[in-house]
Amino acid sequence: MIDLRRPWGKWIGGLLGFALAGPWGAAMGILIGHLHDMRPQPRRTPWREDQEQIGRSVFMTGVVVLGAKMAKADGRVTRAEIDTFKRVFQISAAQEPAVGRLFDRARQDAEGYEPYAIQLAQAFRHNAAVLEEVLGGLFLIASADQAGLSSAEVIFLKRVAFLFGFDAEDFARIAARAGVRFQGAPPPRNAQAEAFAILGVPESASNDAIKTAYRALIRTHHPDKLMAQGMPAEFVATATEKMKRINGAYDTLSKLRGIK
Repeated sequence: MIDLRRPWGKWIGGLLGFALAGPWGAAMGILIGHLHDMRPQPRRTPWREDQEQIGRSVFMTGVVVLGAKMAKADGRVTRAEIDTFKRVFQISAAQEPAVGRLFDRARQDAEGYEPYAIQLAQAFRHNAAVLEEVLGGLFLIASADQAGLSSAEVIFLKRVAFLFGFDAEDFARIAARAGVRFQGAPPPRNAQAEAFAILGVPESASNDAIKTAYRALIRTHHPDKLMAQGMPAEFVATATEKMKRINGAYDTLSKLRGIK
């Protein structure tokens, strides 16, 4: 488990860096803050744990900025989008002031999000499941207001997906696992078709192929596995919701096919 007792130097440094020089300033600020956090303490934090905290700071900065700019993509940030951001990215009372300042700074416009997406893609280039969780969270924020996904929001999401290394099929599958439908996507014909989309297998797939796909998803997207790969605990609620949709999809197909 990541120790959260000394993350504030990185957070403050990241916030100041972002305010002065954008994403790369934020990265430098995080590094400077990290050096501040490394000052002698009564009980020293192990080196590996400090590296995990740097990764956590990069993750949190990237997710907050992308979430804020996602909310602004259609021109205005609604209360529903802010509330969904808070639900998707569960922050503690202690973290809320720092997160709020960064969110407010980032939501001034929807431009300049690409470096943050690239930074996350580089940090988690070997952990695509973590990037999928981030994109899934952005889908939820974008679909929070009553108007649903706008064309500007779809463009934003597709661009982030591309920078994360996902193709068009991945994009549609991640949207289905988030429980979101986007403009231009054909609606599923029925619950069975949606279940196949969530599991990422064709409707012609054999029972063994369905089982294999389901077991692989369970192994890859289990919240504990994602946290071990660097995803902060604050994202567990979103990962758990997606696991419920994956389990529901498998239950639907098991009943349809008589899979035991």
